[in-house]
Amino acid sequence: MSEALADLARYILDRRTEDVFDAAIAHGELTLSVAPATLPGLVRFLRSDPACNFGTLVDMTAVDHPDRAQRFDVVYHFLSMWRNHRIRLKAAVREDEMVPSITGVHPSANWFEREVFDMFGIYFTDHPDLRRILTDYGFSGHPLRKDFPTTGYVEVRYDEVEKRVVYEPVQLVQEYRRFDFMSPWEGAQYVLPGDDKAPRP
Repeated sequence: MSEALADLARYILDRRTEDVFDAAIAHGELTLSVAPATLPGLVRFLRSDPACNFGTLVDMTAVDHPDRAQRFDVVYHFLSMWRNHRIRLKAAVREDEMVPSITGVHPSANWFEREVFDMFGIYFTDHPDLRRILTDYGFSGHPLRKDFPTTGYVEVRYDEVEKRVVYEPVQLVQEYRRFDFMSPWEGAQYVLPGDDKAPRP
């Protein structure tokens, strides 16, 4: 399988030299680092070229790297049922950069791109209906960014008195938090049940 993927990588690199920066094979899958601006053309090539036949968009997501200038990797997973190959495309983008939509090539990318927009705040140009898909219309922020607080910014509850959904800022009261500084992981001299340390060799 690795040899077939290596041949495929060479084939794609020869024909799409301006679109693909790098190719790597790991865990039985070929990963291509690609230029975001050329994504629709490259995806169309991968779908229609007889040597590729990547006709199925399996998944799409993003990865947040807050310390990088190109903060996000937009990641696409394709399957060729004809060739029994999988391929991954990774496009590094800045926080303020827009990514071309591939809905014109794969209509199934519609909801994937909406999810990436909702969770990471990445915009897709030429998307037919780019709006939130998992969070509420008035939701603030993008939950899968690494700088998004785990508590969120607002809490939602149903108010029995007002008979409606109420949005309120999150307020964490210190006395309701429970901290256990006596765990062996914090250097305590005794062991709590279930916190046994492994014996030293």
